[in-house]
Amino acid sequence: MNLLERVVAVLDGSGTPCALIGAAALAAAGVARSTFDVDLLTTDPLVLRPSLWAGLRAEGISVEIRHADADDPLGGVVRIEAPAERPVDVIVGKHAWQDRAVRRARRAGPGPAIVLPRDLVLLKLYAGGTQDLWDIRELLRLPEGGALETSVQEDLEGLAPFMRERWADVR
Repeated sequence: MNLLERVVAVLDGSGTPCALIGAAALAAAGVARSTFDVDLLTTDPLVLRPSLWAGLRAEGISVEIRHADADDPLGGVVRIEAPAERPVDVIVGKHAWQDRAVRRARRAGPGPAIVLPRDLVLLKLYAGGTQDLWDIRELLRLPEGGALETSVQEDLEGLAPFMRERWADVR
């Protein structure tokens, strides 16, 4: 079992919903881009408790828990590393729309659920980095880009104004 599978097993075992985001979710949607690590999203702060990761630590796997401060846009991050494996970051979201993204995620076979492209776009609008905006443009170039654009537009209602502004710039 690889590190990602082990992390997902811990989360599933605790009843913590999570979903694959980032470059791995982009690849599942049809945009080829790689990064060194694998990102999972959850909104359950349970993942910030050291006791959840005790089993992995007992196996010599490194688990670093980073708690967020009040101004942080995230609830925290758990960085999990093992020799000769891609690191896994478990990112804790704070917002209802992020929770909706995790709950709408779908499994495509074995492995973790994967966020839908519409939610991936929202996450990238929220992050707002240069690479994130490039990723959105690539998603919109896919054959289903028109339908994606419509669903993102619907989902943006009621979200942060900066996300709607970034969306206008990307389009």
